[in-house]
Amino acid sequence: MSFEISGKIIAVLDKRGGVSKSTGSPWSVQSYVIETKEQYPKKCCFEVFGEDRINQFAIQLDEDLTVSLDMDAREYQGRWYNSVRAWKVERNQPQAATPQDLGGRTDDIDAVFGEPKSMDEPPF
Repeated sequence: MSFEISGKIIAVLDKRGGVSKSTGSPWSVQSYVIETKEQYPKKCCFEVFGEDRINQFAIQLDEDLTVSLDMDAREYQGRWYNSVRAWKVERNQPQAATPQDLGGRTDDIDAVFGEPKSMDEPPF
């Protein structure tokens, strides 16, 4: 199952690693927690598998991201475990201020953002 989640990174957990018993190759995984920006925010812990992807995504604390995730479950010694892994990360760009952000007033936009009306007037 694949899905996307958008929000702010609120935790960067310690990287874990080891050596595969079957192939003898090294592996690494790092976990992160993202919090949505809904009225009732939800949190999701996900992981990035592989040193190359960890470096490629370069996820930092407090970043605003959209993360594409794969979710799967596996059984180990009679117990089931969920795995939520990122396969794509996009950085969300901050939006520019709109007239609604200024309280709906458009008559003062030039006074707030524009040039001063004369060189004698301060720009604020």
